[in-house]
Amino acid sequence: MTSDITIFDRRVLRQRRARSARRLVNHDFLLRHAAEEVRDRLQAINRTFPVALDLGCHSGGFGQLAQKTWFNEKIGLLINGDTCFDMVRQANSPRLVLDEECLPLAPESLNLVISLLTLHWVNDLPGALWQIRRALQPDGLFVGALFGGNTLTELRQALTEAELDMEGGASPRISPFADVRALGGLLQRAEFSLPVVDTDRLTVTYAHPLKLMHELRGMGETNVLIDRRRTPLRRATLQRACEIYQEKFSDHEGRIKATFEIIYMTGWAPHESQQKPLRPGSAATRLADALGVEELPTGDNATPAPDKGKT
Repeated sequence: MTSDITIFDRRVLRQRRARSARRLVNHDFLLRHAAEEVRDRLQAINRTFPVALDLGCHSGGFGQLAQKTWFNEKIGLLINGDTCFDMVRQANSPRLVLDEECLPLAPESLNLVISLLTLHWVNDLPGALWQIRRALQPDGLFVGALFGGNTLTELRQALTEAELDMEGGASPRISPFADVRALGGLLQRAEFSLPVVDTDRLTVTYAHPLKLMHELRGMGETNVLIDRRRTPLRRATLQRACEIYQEKFSDHEGRIKATFEIIYMTGWAPHESQQKPLRPGSAATRLADALGVEELPTGDNATPAPDKGKT
């Protein structure tokens, strides 16, 4: 289950992450939000996880957050792994430098895999999900969070319109993000059981579009598309993009709005103890009885059965 399509320059991604590693603590509010959400979901599951992996751990924020609450009750061993050495060196041990596209994990070696705001940079997401499922023991759990299709929609529109106005053409500036329906299908394709996908949309305000761009650099979330333009954005085009952004996406206080959509995925490695859909025709109760109607051949109109409690 692999793909030969290359969308992202993973070498540049590692460079950008290394550059942002020291200052991430000043720009990690989305990571902390996702970590708190996943922590709460795990806390609601009556299960312990002897061996877990934080895949794409950045500086290890999830483990540090969990240790303040229920970590020792839920997780025996948490391995922190990231593609960038400068990121993962800040996390708690044990630490592992790895590539999310080619996981160095033995089959059925983990009970839990979490991944926070990393998998949207993977070229072969179906292949990565399959490798995660393969590394989980039967009835092991995967919980992932990644940016969805509405993320930075305002910035995308402003940059595209500015380039068209000033240069007569537009180049790709914002990554293509997945949507909820596509991710649900990918979990099923990777043979996860009981897949669940939901979304959380956050609106953040900034004093100026340049403040937003500075934040994205601090996160290590800037453009690493293979087809990106290799020359810097012209000053006039950048100025025009800021003008468009402020004209179209400012609030009543003059602050610009930025949308971040976070999609959460949950799936279990198959196990015989898990709930399974009933076989067709195995129902013990007729649907007509449950609805209180008379069962008629196809094409006839059903009428409500008389209420025996009334005259």
